[in-house]
Amino acid sequence: MKTGEGKTLVATLSLYLNALEKKGAHLVTVNDYLAKRDAQWMGPLYHALGLTVGVIQHDASYLFDPVYQSPDQRLANLRPISRQEAYRADITYGTNNEFGFDFLRDNMVVDPAQCVQRELHYAIVDEVDSILIDEARTPLIISGPSEESTDLYYRIDKIIPYLKAGLDFTVEEKTRTVTLTEEGNAKVERLLGVENLYDLSNMTLVHHTLQALRAHVLYKRDVDYVVKDGEVLIVDEFTGRLMPGRRWSDGLHQAVEAKEGVKIASENQTLATVTFQNYFRMYKKLAGMTGTADTEAAEFSKIYNLEVMVIPPNKKMIRADHTDVVYRTEKEKFDAIVEEIIECHKRGQPVLVGTISIEKSEKLSNLLKRRGIPHSVLNAKYHEKEAEIIAQAGHAGTVTIATNMAGRGTDILLGGNPDFMFKKFIQQQPDLSEEEKKRAYEKIKADCEADKQQVVALGGLHIIGTERHESRRIDNQLRGRSGRQGDPGSSRFYLSLEDDLLRIFGSERISGLMGRLGMEEGIPIEHRMVTRAIENAQKKVEAHHFDVRKQLLEYDDVMNKQREVIYEQRKQVLGGQDLKEEIMGMIQDILDGLLARYCNQEVYSEEWDIKGLCEALNHQFSLNLQEHSLEFREMGIEALKEDLFKRIQEAYHKKEQELGPSLMRQLEKMVMLRVIDTHWKDHLLAMDYLKEGIGLRGYGQKDPLVEYKREGFDMFSAMMDRIASDVVSHLFRIQTVKQEPVAARSVVRPPQLQMNRNPGDGQRVVQREAKKVGRNDPCPCGSGKKYKKCCGK
Repeated sequence: MKTGEGKTLVATLSLYLNALEKKGAHLVTVNDYLAKRDAQWMGPLYHALGLTVGVIQHDASYLFDPVYQSPDQRLANLRPISRQEAYRADITYGTNNEFGFDFLRDNMVVDPAQCVQRELHYAIVDEVDSILIDEARTPLIISGPSEESTDLYYRIDKIIPYLKAGLDFTVEEKTRTVTLTEEGNAKVERLLGVENLYDLSNMTLVHHTLQALRAHVLYKRDVDYVVKDGEVLIVDEFTGRLMPGRRWSDGLHQAVEAKEGVKIASENQTLATVTFQNYFRMYKKLAGMTGTADTEAAEFSKIYNLEVMVIPPNKKMIRADHTDVVYRTEKEKFDAIVEEIIECHKRGQPVLVGTISIEKSEKLSNLLKRRGIPHSVLNAKYHEKEAEIIAQAGHAGTVTIATNMAGRGTDILLGGNPDFMFKKFIQQQPDLSEEEKKRAYEKIKADCEADKQQVVALGGLHIIGTERHESRRIDNQLRGRSGRQGDPGSSRFYLSLEDDLLRIFGSERISGLMGRLGMEEGIPIEHRMVTRAIENAQKKVEAHHFDVRKQLLEYDDVMNKQREVIYEQRKQVLGGQDLKEEIMGMIQDILDGLLARYCNQEVYSEEWDIKGLCEALNHQFSLNLQEHSLEFREMGIEALKEDLFKRIQEAYHKKEQELGPSLMRQLEKMVMLRVIDTHWKDHLLAMDYLKEGIGLRGYGQKDPLVEYKREGFDMFSAMMDRIASDVVSHLFRIQTVKQEPVAARSVVRPPQLQMNRNPGDGQRVVQREAKKVGRNDPCPCGSGKKYKKCCGK
C-alpha cells in the first residue's frame, strides 16, 4: 500500500479481529515515537470496541486510558503501567527491538513471575521491509562483560598507522573485510614482537589486528558512527538514527573506541541472541505492511512464507519522476544540487533532500548556509524534533535535508500540518479559553489550506536524492514522500562517479564511457548505458544482500533449533515445582556413561578400571567407594549399575533430609538455571568461533554449512552432557553453613547455604578438610576448568 494511503488506519481491522481471541495482538513499528503516536491515535477506536491497548517503550510502558490526564502533553491518555500489564493488554504497540529483547530477557529470568511476554500469537509489522529485510542481517544480542583486558586494543591500535593499504593488507569493500598480505603478516609480527602471528597462542592478536584495520579503513566517523560525550554511538545505516546502547560485536566497537581515543568499554560476551528472522517466525500468525515491498516479494515468500499483495492507490499518482543526472565528481554534483534548491526556493516550492549519511547532510547544509538559504537539517544528531520538522516539510518555501528514512511514518502535508502547528501554538499560550483555541485552530487550518493551493500551483513537494542507495526500495521510499493521495510532486536523483554505489559495484565501463564522451566539468551525463549500469549495480547489491541474509538464516537456523531446546528446558525448570525426578534421570544417564567408560561389557571384569570408576564417582557424586573395589569387580554389569544407583540415591536422600525437602526443591531449580545459563553463554561464544572459521572448510571441498551443522550438533550434545554433570555435582557438594552465635542477639537463624565458595568471616562451614585451592589450579569439582573460571567465580 503506497505511502500516505492509510496503513495505520487499515491495520486496526486486522488487529481488532485477532485481538478478539484474547491471546494478544502486536503492532510492531520502527521507532518508539510511532508506537506511542499510533496507540494514542487509534486508542479511542479500540476503547470504543471494548479492547485495551498497551504501549511498550524503551524505558517505560503505558496503557491507553481516555480519562487519564498526564502532566506531560506528549503522553496524553497514556497511563504508566508495568511491562507485564502492557503485554496483557488485548493489543500492544511497540518496536521490533523491544519485542525481541523482551523475548530474550524472558528466557534469562530466574522466577516465572518476572516473564513479561505471553505466547507469541499475532503480529502486524509496520514498515515490514525495513524490519524483516533491511535489519535481518543484524542479530539482537544481550551481552555481559567478559574478563578480557582492554590494554590489547590500545597496543594493536598503535601499529595500524604503520600498515599500508595494498602492500600490507587488502580491502574488500563489498563484503567489508580486510586481509593481511604476507608482507603485512611479517610487519605485524615485527611490530608486536612475536615470532609466528598464526601460532595458536597468538590467534587473538590476528583477530584484534584485523578488527583494528576494519575500524580504521572501513568504518568512518559521522557515517557509520558519531562520537558524542566521549562515547562511540552507532548510526543505523537504514534510518540514519543514533543507536545508544547498541555495540558492534567481536571487539570491533572496542577497536573503533581505540581509534577515536575514547575510553574503551570491556568487550562483552553474548548471553542471549536471536535474529529478527527467527523471532518473527515464532508468531503463529504474521502480517506486514509497507509502501515498497513488491521488489522483495520473492524473499518474503521464501523466508517468511508471506504473500505480497499490492493495494491500488485511492487516487491516481501524478508525481513526475525525472531521469537521473550523473556528474563526474561529487563536487560538481553538490554544486548542481545547491543550484536546483535555490531555484525551487526562489519560486517558493518546498524541497526535501535525501542524503545517505550524517556527513553528507552536514556537507550540503554548509553549502546552503554559504548561499544564505534557510533550511532544516534532520539527521541522527537531532532526531528528537524529527516528526515536527518532517510534518512541516510541505510548507511553501521550506527546504529540509534528511538522512535516509528519517521521519518515516509521518505524513508530509502540502502547505504544512495544522495539527502540529496548533500543538506548538498551545504550548506557547496554554492559558487560552476553549473558544479562543477553536478560533486559533480554524485560522491555522485556513492558512495551511491557502499555503497548500500555492504549493500545488508550484508543482507540489520536490524530492532531491543526493545518491542512489544500495537498494532500489529505499530510493522508492524517498520518492514516496511526495505525491501522496493524488497530490502533485516531482523527484530527481543526482549522482556522481565518486558515489559509493558506483565506485564499489558499478562497472568500470561507465568511467571509460564518460571519458570517451569527453564531458566538460559541471555538465551532467544522461545516457542509456549509464542508467542501465546504475540499475545493474543496485540489482547486484540487492542480490548480494539477499545471499547474506539467506546465509545468516541458514546458519542461525542451526542455532535456533538449539535455542528452542535450551529455552524449552529452561521453561520447564522455571515452571516445575519438583525437579527431583529429572535430577534422578540425569544421575542415571551420568552413571550409564561412567560405566560404559570404565567397565566395558566387551571385556572381562578383571580388565575393568574400577579405580578410575571410584575416582570418577567421588568427583561426580562426592562418594568415597574405594573400599568396595573388590566387590564391584565381582558383580555383573547390571548388578553393579543397580548397586551404585541405589548408593547414589541414598546419598541424595541424605542430603535432602539434611537440608529439608522444601529447600532442596528450591536449590534444584536455582542450580539448574545457573548451570544452564553459564553453559549456554559459553556455547554461544564457541559457536561464534566455529562460524568465524568454518568458511575455510570450503577449500577442503567440504560444504561449510554441513560442517557447521555437524560440529554444532556435537558441541551442543557435549554441552547438554556437561549441564547434567555440573548440576548433579553441584547438588552433591552443597553444604549447610551455620552462623556463629551472636552474644547481643538470641534469635536462632535458619541454616544458610554455601555453594563451593570460600566462607566469609564469622561463618563455620561443615565440610571435609582439604588443602586450599589456588585460583589457577584445576577445579576440585571435576569440571576440568580452572578454579577461578568455575566454582571460584
